[in-house]
Amino acid sequence: MIRVKRVYDPHEPGDGPRFLVDRLWPRGIKKENLPLAGWLKEIAPSDALRRWFGHDPAKWDEFCRRYDAELEAHGEAWRLLLDLAGTQDVTLLYSAHDTEHNNAVALRLFLEARLNAAG
Repeated sequence: MIRVKRVYDPHEPGDGPRFLVDRLWPRGIKKENLPLAGWLKEIAPSDALRRWFGHDPAKWDEFCRRYDAELEAHGEAWRLLLDLAGTQDVTLLYSAHDTEHNNAVALRLFLEARLNAAG
């Protein structure tokens, strides 16, 4: 299972390995206080895509399409998440206020599509 949580939500035992998938470090959180397996900023949307999207729900489908293309161009960067998610629970952390339209949700959809296609 691939979970998605705001980085500000508490760590829970069932989270599995937790990965921050934002390009920018979240405000108000000290690195030493955040339990993480890794910070995968290289798979976050580009700055240009992030600014274009601006968490506008009307742009969500196009954002997902463009983000998928960016992810495909950096295949090995997300392979670790795909491999882990095939065998255990993984949690993707994000800092956006919008809980439905953010890069972690889009990344989960991307990874789940590949997991479903593989098996």
